Amino acid sequence: MNSSFFRFSSITKKIWMAFLGLFLMIFLVVHLGINLCLLRDDGGAWFTAAAHFMGTNYIVKVFEIGLFAGFIIHILLGIILQVQNWMARPVRYMVSNKTDTPFLSKYMIYTGGIVLIFLVIHFINFYFIKLGWVSNPNVSADGEPEFYTIAQQLFANPVYSILYICLFIVLGFHLNQAFQAAWQTLGINHPQYTTCIRRFGTFYAIVVPLGFIIIPFYYLFIR
Repeated sequence: MNSSFFRFSSITKKIWMAFLGLFLMIFLVVHLGINLCLLRDDGGAWFTAAAHFMGTNYIVKVFEIGLFAGFIIHILLGIILQVQNWMARPVRYMVSNKTDTPFLSKYMIYTGGIVLIFLVIHFINFYFIKLGWVSNPNVSADGEPEFYTIAQQLFANPVYSILYICLFIVLGFHLNQAFQAAWQTLGINHPQYTTCIRRFGTFYAIVVPLGFIIIPFYYLFIR
């Protein structure tokens, strides 16, 4: 706990958290583009090619290290900042203090925790299989996991698909508040463009999760 990482000021932590959050939001768009390949009627050719490229390209492998570091640091900063807020006000007020703070922003730590649960499930079902930490019968002759088959089986499972849909709905709320908070933390708050940023954040928080939700919906009700 004596590490300088924990001695950063709250604003420094928030700035790092904002940058990492925006970085992860960009990655989420890339991830969505790959996942949407599952909807193509090509026997999984595009999705398999994308998964193979992501799993074998050395530049992507280096990027993965930065991505996982970003996830971990973003989560740790969120937890640390929330604990500091709780410690700064250990006794709840007898009368609730009405502020202009958006309702859902008060529960970012909880929506973030739900997103973390999804990440753990996702890593177990895909990334840990690639590392060989989790066994799966869907492996090609050269020992590479058949992620297209794995994804099809998972999304054909109603329990998994419904959980997936619910978690991405929660992620949408988390993203909407996180996007607004990130730009405010970075000081980009001006009457001329704050409204545009806010609208874009809401647009992103609806469209991107909806793109992910379309996939289990397709496998459950259309395919």
